[in-house]
Amino acid sequence: MNSWASVAIPPIDAKFDFPPLSLWDTARSGSFPLPEKSLYRLYVCGITPYDATHLGHAATYLTFDLANRYLRARGAEVRFVQNITDIDDPLLERAARDNVDWKELAQSQIDLFRGDMVNLHVIPPDHYVGVVEAMDLVTQSISVLDERGTTYQVDDDVYFSVRSDEKFGSRSHYPLQKMMEIFAERGGDPQRVGKRDPLDPLLWLSHRDGEPAWSSSHGEGRPGWHIECCAIALHYLEPDKNSETSIDIQGGGSDLIFPHHEMSAAQGQILQGRPFASHYVHAGMIGLDGVKMSKSLGNLVFVSKLVASGVDPMAIRWALMESHYSTDRSWSNDLLDASIEWIIRLRRALSMMEVAPTAPVIEKIISAQGSNLDTPSSLASLKEWVVLSENGSHGGQAGELSRAIDALLGLAL
Repeated sequence: MNSWASVAIPPIDAKFDFPPLSLWDTARSGSFPLPEKSLYRLYVCGITPYDATHLGHAATYLTFDLANRYLRARGAEVRFVQNITDIDDPLLERAARDNVDWKELAQSQIDLFRGDMVNLHVIPPDHYVGVVEAMDLVTQSISVLDERGTTYQVDDDVYFSVRSDEKFGSRSHYPLQKMMEIFAERGGDPQRVGKRDPLDPLLWLSHRDGEPAWSSSHGEGRPGWHIECCAIALHYLEPDKNSETSIDIQGGGSDLIFPHHEMSAAQGQILQGRPFASHYVHAGMIGLDGVKMSKSLGNLVFVSKLVASGVDPMAIRWALMESHYSTDRSWSNDLLDASIEWIIRLRRALSMMEVAPTAPVIEKIISAQGSNLDTPSSLASLKEWVVLSENGSHGGQAGELSRAIDALLGLAL
């Protein structure tokens, strides 16, 4: 699958010092620095392409774009992989509802997503991989799990035994009852008769009438959700056999903490014989005017529609950075209007002949971003600089700051 257009990242003067990047790790319930490396492996779970990019998607991908930018600014290489869940129940259900071919629906939404990511100035992944094109990788991974005695069948469907991973539950920290509830809400089948454990996830669904299917040693069918990301990440990120974990960052929205990331990590633990990720990093959810934003409520705000209405994509990006990535936060017209105004003022300040000192604000942004991607502090520093410049402070270099905020915050002005 083709990714989207590459993003030019301007250099930052070598005089600035970059501390290690610390990120909140859900598994350890704390913020920890990433180990010093020349190469980092970043995996971010992608969309299920049955609707366009809403602001919840945008907030998630912006989060990991910021991590990517900071690591690159430190001089490291980032190997970045993102999947597309281009075969799944919601996609098939939406296609049936709208009487369209599921493949055409998926492609249309993938194309729209690419355009949204270009508009939001998000660095593209090195590998942008659809599940359909990775089917052989997925079935091979299931075969390895089978060889290691961690699978079983219910009728013709293949399941993974989560208790084969001694650390199961240690990434999400949810009590059993909560895991059962969430599993049932997010595609699981805890009540199915014949399962060894209610939380065991599906690895391979045998062919159902009217649904697409692929041939495999497990029979005709299609894969379960969690093994897809695990297989794609472990193949395309090419884990270092000498590393303590297979990858450095497993990223996604907080709605993926359980079951998706917990179960993907459990399967990765069996496949690799070591922890799946160093950091499990999760972005908070986005609401609209104080109400949870969801498909069922019909209150999704789409990036493409905002841009089509004339909204500057950089104002959308700014607005999403006004709150910390890990928090659940609300979107509103007031937030967007204020962000538009700040973008206008920042552009105006950067075009002035004399501006306030810029090195101190760059240092503040570096410090904030290195400390768990603290974008509210970064934007506060920029606002302060804008006001100082508007009030006649001088001694700075606008170009220096413009390059830094592009490189670190992704604000192309």
